[in-house]
Amino acid sequence: MPVAIRNGRREWQRRDRAAQLGIWFAWLVGTAVVLACWEVISDRTMWMFVEDAHVQAGDLLRRMVPPRWSYMDKLWRPLWDTLNIATLGTLLAILGGVPLAFLAARNTTPSVLLVRPVALFVIVASRSINSLIWALLLVSVIGPGVLAGILAIAFRSVGFIGKLLYEALEEIDAAPVEAVTATGAGKAQVVAYAMVPQVAPAFAGISVFRWDINIRESTVLGLVGAGGIGLQLEASISQLAWQEASVIFLVILATVLASEWLSARIRHAII
Repeated sequence: MPVAIRNGRREWQRRDRAAQLGIWFAWLVGTAVVLACWEVISDRTMWMFVEDAHVQAGDLLRRMVPPRWSYMDKLWRPLWDTLNIATLGTLLAILGGVPLAFLAARNTTPSVLLVRPVALFVIVASRSINSLIWALLLVSVIGPGVLAGILAIAFRSVGFIGKLLYEALEEIDAAPVEAVTATGAGKAQVVAYAMVPQVAPAFAGISVFRWDINIRESTVLGLVGAGGIGLQLEASISQLAWQEASVIFLVILATVLASEWLSARIRHAII
């Protein structure tokens, strides 16, 4: 029985038969889907490998200890490339995401019927494809290297920035817009003096937050040849150099923690 709150008091309401049957039917369908998925997973799982997974995991951890710290000398340049991939990719995404957001927002788009659907499609397309897949496609098109990683991060991030920013634009207070419009200001002046100041804190927070995410994503792009420290990780794993791989894992962890701390401080200072 659902609960409704009226005048600060909880009141029980009886469901009708149709609603009750609908709820039970939804639970039945959900349970059937879960059981069917579990059966498919179970049939395609080699349980003989799962049974001794803890043994294999322990053996792998023993091979990774102690880390080979002398390998750090070869990681500084790939780590620098990783930071550059994340930073430059975020900057490119900002350059593309900001105009895309203004084209997608109802209160700033030149055409709700023509321009806005196109902008929304670009946003959805960008967010639908993971950065690793973007990197895989770009490596096959422009070749392996840092450029493919930068573009992969940019293509993945432009939809994220565009979506959150256009939602912020649509939620702004209309009073400042009306006040500036009443002075006879043009559309560009209304945007600059009434809209931009309202979304500037949100834009800064979105940009820093996306940069923090891109630091994490750029660490694995090297697995498909898009440069960065992931390239060293792939080489170490391929050679079964687990002591070197453990160093890379620790460096990635330290980098992510540092970027998390830095982005939190920046967002706290801005917002």
